Amino acid sequence: MRRKMAAFGAAAAGLALALGTATAAAQEDPAQTPRFDFAAGETVASGLTIPWGLAFLPDGISALVAERNSGEVLRIGTDADPVVLGTLDVVRGTSSFDERGLLGLAVSPTFQTDGWVYAYVSTAEDNRVVRFTLDSFEPEPVVTGIPVALNHNGGRLAFGPDGKLYITTGDANDTANAQDLDSLGGKILRVNPDGSVPEDNPFAGSPVYTWGNRNVQGLSWDDSGDLYFSELGQNTWDELNFGVAGGNYGWPEVEGSGGAPEFVDPLVTWTTAEASPSGAEVVGDTAYVAALRGQRLWTVPLADGEAGEPVAVLVSEIGRIRTVELGPDGHLWVTTSNGNGQDRVMRYPPVQG
Repeated sequence: MRRKMAAFGAAAAGLALALGTATAAAQEDPAQTPRFDFAAGETVASGLTIPWGLAFLPDGISALVAERNSGEVLRIGTDADPVVLGTLDVVRGTSSFDERGLLGLAVSPTFQTDGWVYAYVSTAEDNRVVRFTLDSFEPEPVVTGIPVALNHNGGRLAFGPDGKLYITTGDANDTANAQDLDSLGGKILRVNPDGSVPEDNPFAGSPVYTWGNRNVQGLSWDDSGDLYFSELGQNTWDELNFGVAGGNYGWPEVEGSGGAPEFVDPLVTWTTAEASPSGAEVVGDTAYVAALRGQRLWTVPLADGEAGEPVAVLVSEIGRIRTVELGPDGHLWVTTSNGNGQDRVMRYPPVQG
């Protein structure tokens, strides 16, 4: 499958809405298709502090949100005030530079029969994935031994269209982890819901699905089942990538596009000031990528594994954006990551007609 890469340098910052510049001719790129009205945002919940994970319950009207530092899991919805359902024991962030805590959430695809909720949590020894039920909050380990550090902890969880649980991890401030297939750091992991390794994983007996990653915090699939993921770079390039089973994405040998045949090049790169991406969601033919330092939401048109010209929305309107998810109501939900009780969960309606 042929894939294009769009690169964005400092010169692009001056364009209206910080438009990216695609390397391929514009007429060959996938085109933007507006799907959500970003001028009609509605606050679902406010007064939060770093809501990281967001997952929808099968009732179709409510969601679970995880606060990173407090370890609290809240139920939120458009019909009621937020309610704390329980707390998970985590190593809490000690400063704005400490990214440990309660991170990603995922609701079991068979929640109505098993009641499982999955969470990515930081402990004193490791990052790990646990599962629990909302009536007990007694976590059961699913995957343990993921390297932990103050930064670069990854943390996104999502069930793929194949029913497998995908887990993003960071290199935990040790770049060697990313190129070490025996380490769970700097990877995307793929496991069965009970944590066992699927027989069709790219490396026999290993949960590793991709490697050579620095700090992946967003992943999503298109309608064809293709995986896309966002990755935080170091000082130069952030990335939107096309997911290849067994693919090596080059870190720390490469940041951004390296052109080496043994590495998978990104579809799109941004400067870290424009992005510092966390969550990602593919809806139809567009990837929505949450930007922390960039304080915006990037929209990237996609077609057959190729990326068109990104356009930024919500630029500096709601601050740092952590998570983006399509809700069962057809709205695009986002969480902010500003801290100090200033965070919100917002939702944006689909464009009418």
